[in-house]
Amino acid sequence: MLAKYLYQDKIEAGIDEVGRGSLAGIVVAAAVILSPCVQIPQLNDSKQISAALREKLNEEIIKNAVSYGIGVASVQEIDQLNILQATYLAMHRAIEQLNPIPMHLLIDGNRFKPYPGIPHTCIIKGDTKYQSIAAASILAKNYRDKYMRELSKIHPQYQWDKNMGYATMQHIQAIQQYGYTSHHRKTFIIKALQPTLF
Repeated sequence: MLAKYLYQDKIEAGIDEVGRGSLAGIVVAAAVILSPCVQIPQLNDSKQISAALREKLNEEIIKNAVSYGIGVASVQEIDQLNILQATYLAMHRAIEQLNPIPMHLLIDGNRFKPYPGIPHTCIIKGDTKYQSIAAASILAKNYRDKYMRELSKIHPQYQWDKNMGYATMQHIQAIQQYGYTSHHRKTFIIKALQPTLF
């Protein structure tokens, strides 16, 4: 059973992201405020549950959340800022959408760029410990997976509907054969594949 809050007397928002290690596509963050009175069965880290269950939980989270936000950083922003700063940007954009304004932020992981006026706590593997972070992980992953599946219809040779832009052997071979698209992160491609591409 995941914890409902860190501080019982504060409005808390859980924050998580998806897509940091991908060779292609946006990075997505979600922020979720859940009522302490709400318990969502089967809620867990999005990576540990099936796609079908994620879809079901995604609907329940949206239905039951006090507030939620989805923030995105583009491929261009990732290349310009670097992936860490782009991730913080996506997180801040998600937080900006919350109403009411949370009093405290629960961040999955060990690093975060402070959001103005709101204290935060970083929690390693927080998506396996707190409801709100797990909920954020599910919203972020569902949003990004749908985005990558839509892109895959335009560029089927990269199999983004299966690998979601990550560096699978099939994805790397497709890049070697067809080159890269505007949806590929050039800084990632150059660092990871330079010996084979040039």
